[in-house]
Amino acid sequence: MTISPHGGILKDLIARDAPIKAQLEESAKTLPSLELTERQLCDLELLSNGGFSPLEGFMTKEDYSSVVNSDRLANGLVWTIPVCLDTNLDHLKKIFNTNENNEILGKKLVLVDPRNGSNLAIIKIKDLYSVDKEEEAIKVFGTKSTHHPAVDYLFNQTGDIYIGGDIQIINPVSHEDFQEIRFTPAQVREKFEKDGFERVVAFQTRNPMHRAHHELTLRAGEKVNAKILVHPVVGMTKPGDVDYITRVKVYKIIMEYYKPNTAFLSLLPLAMRMAGPKEAVWHAIIRKNYGASHIIVGRDHAGPGKDIDGKDFYGPYEAQEFIEQYEDELEIKPVRFSMLAYLPDENRYEEIDKLEKGAKTLNISGTELRNMLKTGEDIPEWFSYPHVVSVLKSEYAKLQKAQA
Repeated sequence: MTISPHGGILKDLIARDAPIKAQLEESAKTLPSLELTERQLCDLELLSNGGFSPLEGFMTKEDYSSVVNSDRLANGLVWTIPVCLDTNLDHLKKIFNTNENNEILGKKLVLVDPRNGSNLAIIKIKDLYSVDKEEEAIKVFGTKSTHHPAVDYLFNQTGDIYIGGDIQIINPVSHEDFQEIRFTPAQVREKFEKDGFERVVAFQTRNPMHRAHHELTLRAGEKVNAKILVHPVVGMTKPGDVDYITRVKVYKIIMEYYKPNTAFLSLLPLAMRMAGPKEAVWHAIIRKNYGASHIIVGRDHAGPGKDIDGKDFYGPYEAQEFIEQYEDELEIKPVRFSMLAYLPDENRYEEIDKLEKGAKTLNISGTELRNMLKTGEDIPEWFSYPHVVSVLKSEYAKLQKAQA
């Protein structure tokens, strides 16, 4: 375990279990196995590398119930999103060749990477429990509407039983792409210490970055006198989002516009839940584990968009208000911003909440941008950098060709 320069303990399970790797590999040969889903694979990676500290495994019923009902783990620490290993009971009984739940408790199960069959971890089953999914939806996401992507996932893809228990890591989750910017929390902290990044403000994003996003990070850094951690999500995001490979190409270009030794890019293998206010707190905890002292919380942070009636699931600044009640406990400070709009007459960006009444502004929505890419319309330089636009146009053309 490593002490964070900004407080807290980093529970790096990969490092903890490395000395017994051979023993765990040998043990795994005799154990039944479970292939993980895409979300579970993301969750396991952040459990194993310390991104989900203080968790050391998938939640037991006690922790799950406490999180859903009080936004805290059973030990009282703030935690707002359930991290659970779901499966179907019939499948689990088949794996263990039993019809009795109590014969499964206390047994061990190997967690397998579905992409390559690699044994990743061993979980000792402490708990098997079913949940009220409607209650989870309402208390965590604030809605039962399946127009919310996480609620749709909960109702239509999540298994009927949750497995709780601590894990031991055999092999870390591996990736073939962008290895040069995939860093664990311990590696990011080491980088900050080496480069003298004493105060760091993290920027969460699941979209391509344009000029307004770059400006937002610069303002946040100046506001709290901090370096910048550009920390985009490359795990599961909202269906229909720009694919992470295209986005990473954009992030690498954006990094060229920061002054030397002022910003750092690292990819985050998080499976987002799009839970708005509760996700904002979760994002803060994760970024604290990566060594950040501050996190940008913007307008509609981690919001999933609109419901069936065209109304946003969460208020524009609900996340900022929600995180405020936990600020003293999180060991990381939120930096609040409203959306930036472009002032053409002044050739600058400004927060919409600070604009004078009637001010002339320009903005391009995500939908408008997609239509401009589709039609080949020129995208103005005030909105994005030419190299970024070039990448987006190229990748969009490939997508259109593949779908033709």
